[in-house]
Amino acid sequence: MSEQKNNYSRVELLSPAGDIERLKCALMYGADAVYLAGTAFGMRAGANNFTHEQLAEGVKLAHSTGAKVYVTCNTIPRNDEIDALPDFLQKAADAGVDAFIIADIGVMRLAQKYAPDVHIHISTQAGVANYATANEFYNMGASRVVLARELCFEEIASLRAKTPSALEIETFVHGSMCVSFSGRCLLSSYMTGRDANRGDCAQPCRWKYYLTEEKREGQQFEIFEDNGTHILNSRDMCMIEYIPRLVECGITSFKIEGRAKSAYYTAAVTNAYRQAIDGYYANPSSDYRPDEVILEEMRKVSHREYSTGFYLGGQPGQVLSNGGYVREYKVAGMVESCGEGILTLSQRNKFRTGDTLDIMPPHAKPFLLKISEMYDGDGNSIESAPHAMMTVKIPYSGEQIPNGTFVRIRS
Repeated sequence: MSEQKNNYSRVELLSPAGDIERLKCALMYGADAVYLAGTAFGMRAGANNFTHEQLAEGVKLAHSTGAKVYVTCNTIPRNDEIDALPDFLQKAADAGVDAFIIADIGVMRLAQKYAPDVHIHISTQAGVANYATANEFYNMGASRVVLARELCFEEIASLRAKTPSALEIETFVHGSMCVSFSGRCLLSSYMTGRDANRGDCAQPCRWKYYLTEEKREGQQFEIFEDNGTHILNSRDMCMIEYIPRLVECGITSFKIEGRAKSAYYTAAVTNAYRQAIDGYYANPSSDYRPDEVILEEMRKVSHREYSTGFYLGGQPGQVLSNGGYVREYKVAGMVESCGEGILTLSQRNKFRTGDTLDIMPPHAKPFLLKISEMYDGDGNSIESAPHAMMTVKIPYSGEQIPNGTFVRIRS
């Protein structure tokens, strides 16, 4: 095949939706598409996920904004699960979903039989790492491949040049990384009985390990490294500073990981990438870099130490010192209304007069608001807002802030 360029005028921003609240946040903050799971066959059993009724509601909401909905059907099902697939696929198709994300060839064939009008996207779980495999999936009827996370820029560009321009290419650009190849791990199954390849990973790669000797029961010997012993704990990926290279190597869709993460995470990361992508297209340049205030958003969400994954070659590396997250900010509240000189919030975490709120409006840069006075829902002056979901009113004379906007505070 001759070398071809991406035939899409703009890349797609694809955000995670672990439930209907997260779906609404993704849409509000600028996602072009969302990916989600039904109550079965998805790779995030820990997320709330969607019933058939919620799926229909979610698709209707997304389509009303011009966004698409992709349903994950990317577990490796066993024999006793196959009989339930036709009904699942047909109901998802009836709900109007735009694509299934699939890893298993048998599931792919069932989808083509029972939901023939729904596009098929090949999951990263399939480990597509070369153009021959991508072309074969295309010949089998797939409209998109989600590439293995282990590829570098040059490999992606080469794959793009040797595949049909009609085949869409999706890659992860942000979120958790897995210590195993494209997430195909058995460690959780061995250690806890929870099968990562059926959406139930216990994440033992994030645990701290000790050495024991079989005849010395109860004795644990710490395994020393310079910086710690969480030797399997991969860094998170963050590619927001590399949008020109991602676009230039022919990627169709930028995917954010995190269906099991919070609604705030979905909103904040989607908002940052939306502005970064729009900024690039407003003035396309190979040396484009998002404004510092957008880059700063990356540390305002819960995350492990960041890396560029495998994109630049080499390895993303591990966070050896611990298995947890960096959390510098927390959600103070949500905007209920804004007008007539008053900003009304529904409280989520305690704040008080004298604190500085960090307001994150959709499609706009965040800004700070110092609280000099505030009132409860009855108009009584208060010094602090200690009760979850309480109504708080703050004098405000700035630009209009949409309802549902997240308001943060430094932890």
